[in-house]
Amino acid sequence: MKLSLNTATIKRATLAEAARLCADNGIDGIGPWRDVVEAAGGAVAARKLLDGYGLTVTSLCRGGFVTSGSPESLEDNRRAIEEAAELGTGELVLVVGGLAEGSKDLPGARANVARALALLVPYARERGVRLAIEPLHPMFCADRAVVSTLGQALDLAEPFAPDEVGVVVDTYHVWWDPQLFAQIARAAGRISAYQVCDWVVPLPADMLLGRGHVGDGHIEFAPITAAVLAAGYTGHVEVEIFNQSVWDTDPAQTVRTMVERHHEHIAV
Repeated sequence: MKLSLNTATIKRATLAEAARLCADNGIDGIGPWRDVVEAAGGAVAARKLLDGYGLTVTSLCRGGFVTSGSPESLEDNRRAIEEAAELGTGELVLVVGGLAEGSKDLPGARANVARALALLVPYARERGVRLAIEPLHPMFCADRAVVSTLGQALDLAEPFAPDEVGVVVDTYHVWWDPQLFAQIARAAGRISAYQVCDWVVPLPADMLLGRGHVGDGHIEFAPITAAVLAAGYTGHVEVEIFNQSVWDTDPAQTVRTMVERHHEHIAV
């Protein structure tokens, strides 16, 4: 499987620096975040930069945060769809959002996700972009994603064609799920991205930063990778790590470690 660098892994690097590190280390895919794209001058300028290195844009992170049901959130997602199209990627990752401020209405928040998809899919379809729902570990349900399992993501995707709404398999968020392998098989034709990093303990005070390099934690990657491949996924493996220690490391060293771990634990 080919390797892709999600720019969150080397958070302090610019898009130009990330692209150069990909080229220097034989990586032909990159998954930028919107803030990095904006800092590079916008999607059109970013695409020109990445095309110059021959990089495939595997996904754009992120849209989502639609659980409030606000018009502003929908408008931001339309802009994200446009940016994905301009970047030349067909996959826009959606982190759907947590509970609205002051709300404890979890079913209502999930219903707002379904409503937002119905409104956004036609816009995305016209621009050749698939909306990729990313389930997050349940500890993020209140503030980041009311979609906690791959099964829930697939339930939301099911009313739409596979090329309209897909799902993200991120090992950090789904490795614990006893239904994981059945749901990966169910996701055949809908896997938009396969993202990897490891689950390391103890978790830091900021739970968001608890991810580690592949091989540093408790996830067994081989069977998950095999299941993703068996479901027909032919895309890149995208490494996305949120970890302050990793961010404080020289980005060049982080990318070298990422490549080494890919060959040790993921590449087939």
